[in-house]
Amino acid sequence: MCGIMAYIGGRDTVEVLLEGLRRLEYRGYDSAGVAVSVDGKIELVRSKGKIANLAALLEGNKPEGRSGIAHTRWATHGPPSTKNAHPHPDCEGHLAVVHNGIIENYLELREQLEAEGHTFRSETDTETLAHLFEKYYDGDLEKAVRRGLKEVKGSYAVVAMSDREPGLLVAARQYSPLIVGLGEKKGENFVASDPSAIIAYTRQAYLIDNGEMVMLRADGVQVKTLSGKPVKKPVFHIEWDAEMAEKGGHKHFMIKEIFEQPHALRQTIGDRIVGREMALKLEGLGLSDGYLRRVKKIAVIACGTASYAGMAGQYAIEKVCGVPVIVDVASELQHRECVFDKNTLGIAISQSGETADTLQAMRMAHRQGAKLLAITNAIGSSVARESDGLLYIHAGPEIGVASTKAYTSQILAMLLFCVHLGRVREAVTPRVARRLLRGIKQLPDLAERTLEQADHIKKLAKKHQHIMRYLYLGRGAHYCSAMEGALKIKEIAYLDAEGYAAGEMKHGPLALVTEEVAVLSAVVEGPQYEKALGNLQEIRARGGKVIAVANENDEEIAKYADDVIPIPKTEEVLSPVLAGIPMQLYAYYVADLWNREIDQPRNLAKSVTVE
Repeated sequence: MCGIMAYIGGRDTVEVLLEGLRRLEYRGYDSAGVAVSVDGKIELVRSKGKIANLAALLEGNKPEGRSGIAHTRWATHGPPSTKNAHPHPDCEGHLAVVHNGIIENYLELREQLEAEGHTFRSETDTETLAHLFEKYYDGDLEKAVRRGLKEVKGSYAVVAMSDREPGLLVAARQYSPLIVGLGEKKGENFVASDPSAIIAYTRQAYLIDNGEMVMLRADGVQVKTLSGKPVKKPVFHIEWDAEMAEKGGHKHFMIKEIFEQPHALRQTIGDRIVGREMALKLEGLGLSDGYLRRVKKIAVIACGTASYAGMAGQYAIEKVCGVPVIVDVASELQHRECVFDKNTLGIAISQSGETADTLQAMRMAHRQGAKLLAITNAIGSSVARESDGLLYIHAGPEIGVASTKAYTSQILAMLLFCVHLGRVREAVTPRVARRLLRGIKQLPDLAERTLEQADHIKKLAKKHQHIMRYLYLGRGAHYCSAMEGALKIKEIAYLDAEGYAAGEMKHGPLALVTEEVAVLSAVVEGPQYEKALGNLQEIRARGGKVIAVANENDEEIAKYADDVIPIPKTEEVLSPVLAGIPMQLYAYYVADLWNREIDQPRNLAKSVTVE
């Protein structure tokens, strides 16, 4: 996630940068820093923690210059610390760089650069960019950035500066957002992660696209492709207010975060899948192959949405690896000591890393001799610190109380671990493992295609606005989708909704079905498909309205559903990542029609730190 702010012009540069960072702090707040060009050199000030800490450092010691770059960080590579804070300098401090995204091949590049004599001071992937640009710098920053980025794989929004060209800032984008603010006051221009940082100064902007570079000077802006071809950009007028700008023009943080899922999924994959052979590198996993071969049982420790991500992982691990998995809510699991022993792996899933019930269950598991793997979004959190191994999801800050992008990224992290476990235990052939990993790498693009159904889903929400009771059904891989879909519409729309394993309908819940009930069901191709269709027939025979989330190429589903939401086809064990997105969108649009407090629903909090 992270927030970038850059400025060149005649104002107080540090104050402009700090004001931009304050408006970007929702994007990350682990550390912050500024770099300012002053009399032919770059002055760098960085601090751990929130923007206020950086502002305090700068008070009375403010660099005075006409150009600068700044950053507020959400930690991915390397824990929150001053040395890992951006901007990052090159070896001699002649260049400085800020970056948002993940450089997938940074370890390979770092090894090459160290062999060439470059000295690294941080644990970040971003510092690699500073040294790459230094390597190619011969007095032309634009050329150095272009040559350096040709060697980079991954996602980035990057801004670079050099003490030899103080009147120039060079920026580039690939997947991570970047916007150029065109100064309404003569002789100034801006670059930022999103409009919230610049609307105090200008409402005229260029929206930078993937594969584009920007050369920013006080008196003008040039945009080119990474190959050097000039690009003529239309001027975008920012009509949002400050609050809307933080939300990227969306009405709520929740819908913004739903649409951020392709990017979040790319961040979760990051540099973990390498090369044509699909090598899988889970840095920080902390669990030896020998231990994973001895594991006889896995217990997922989680609450709410995280537990449903665990259910998706349960299905995948049992099917792919043949290892028994139990999923129980942490508030109950913490009292069941018999679940854990030295041959049990506990997988603790928590977006915040501070969920009290999850922590208590983890501590009990440790007392019983189990090892723990943490899947979390928060570097340095309690869940991370108290685990034996780590898989960070790198989804970026999630502001809306109802989890969206963290949920799909948690499932993705479970899937990555599943493939690793299958390989270690020789439960999958190399061919099947590569096929699953290729499918995982495609998920961000497939998520983008799924989000193209947003307008269709919005119309369905309007069509069924009068419905007050919902049932959500799923089988196999999509039992979790039913549970999570029901939770979402309860959380934010305050409507009566229940999630069920579809086969359980005949054992009681079918009595609830009337013409006043809508049923949402995820029905994708797989071993449960025919039975899932039979469940839909049972619903329609009793007058219930059926909305089916189904594969795009499914020509049968329309016979069994009143409405269909198509999603791209993928491997069955991967499909919960995609099926979760329509469930989120439907709940959001229903809640918005009811004018609910979507980002801060009643009685709920983002991080449950009490039992």
